[in-house]
Amino acid sequence: MSVLAVKAIKKRISISATLGLIIICVNLSMFILAPLLAPYGETQVVGDVWLPASQEFLLGTDHIGRDLLSRILFGARNTIGLALAITGIAFFVGTFAGFVAATLKGWTDQFLGRLVDIIMAFPPLIFALMILSVMGTSVPVLVCVISLLDATRVFRLARAVAMDIEVMPYVEAARLRGEGIWWVMRKEILPNALPPLVAEFGMRFCFVFLFISALSFLGLGIQPPTADWGSMVRENAGAITFGIPVALWPASAIALLTIGVNLVVDWFLSKK
Repeated sequence: MSVLAVKAIKKRISISATLGLIIICVNLSMFILAPLLAPYGETQVVGDVWLPASQEFLLGTDHIGRDLLSRILFGARNTIGLALAITGIAFFVGTFAGFVAATLKGWTDQFLGRLVDIIMAFPPLIFALMILSVMGTSVPVLVCVISLLDATRVFRLARAVAMDIEVMPYVEAARLRGEGIWWVMRKEILPNALPPLVAEFGMRFCFVFLFISALSFLGLGIQPPTADWGSMVRENAGAITFGIPVALWPASAIALLTIGVNLVVDWFLSKK
């Protein structure tokens, strides 16, 4: 890439978006390289309870003596990985259903729309707590429940965008050429619907990420001894009473990643 091209890219990217990209890249590095970066194992007890930061333990230890830095690194892998998987599933299901509803119309649109309305009638957190309390808190159940909740929001956006695109002249021309429904959805609707869907993906990822952390904080998310930022806040919340900032580190990690993704999404939307 030439120097002029690099300068042009820098001009196009705002300072806030650059900061967001740096935060995202740091978190992705933690997600990918956690076993290599972590000085200790994910569940390894290495010292006394709530030890202060030192050369041996850079962020101190948690409520049972595990290295907090190692837990945060492995927590990035578990929390971010699960959030990405759930968001991907939700977007595939929601986008596909939204495009089908907008393209076929009629009873298909009515059926899918009313089904989504029924699910969205329940507050997401209450719905998740109810299902997880009955079916257990295993990772597959967690993925299915949150993916279902998030897919309803994606369905609404995908259907609305597809309805606008579906009446455009180039779509009518494709139908007059004899192209089938699936071809129209893949070749005409999807490429033109990508910009709002990509922006929504970032927003949905933040929602899922925070939702997983909230469920873990309540004890119904990722279960111990697996490292998770939300459960780490809950486990070490008692340290705040003694003036020990152990719980603030995973809480700060949650806040920073959310801010970073939102900065990039805001910049992306401002360019459209």
